[in-house]
Amino acid sequence: MTGGEAYKATLISDATLDPAIMAYLADPSKPAAPEVGKGSLDDGAAVLAHAYAVEVLAQEGVTELQRTHAVKTAVLLASVG
Repeated sequence: MTGGEAYKATLISDATLDPAIMAYLADPSKPAAPEVGKGSLDDGAAVLAHAYAVEVLAQEGVTELQRTHAVKTAVLLASVG
């Protein structure tokens, strides 16, 4: 199951995802791992596995909204572990 599938199945919500994403953006060395049922989503691993998110986060001049959407996309496409 991916983060997106868990989101569609309401196993995880914006109320859980958004704080985890904001925490990751504030300090990537301390990634969050929101719980999804019996598993979790590792924000740090999700971002590192998603080339677009890595690229967006490395660029200068990228808006906070673009950074947030890149991380959220990576998390929603990641597998729940």
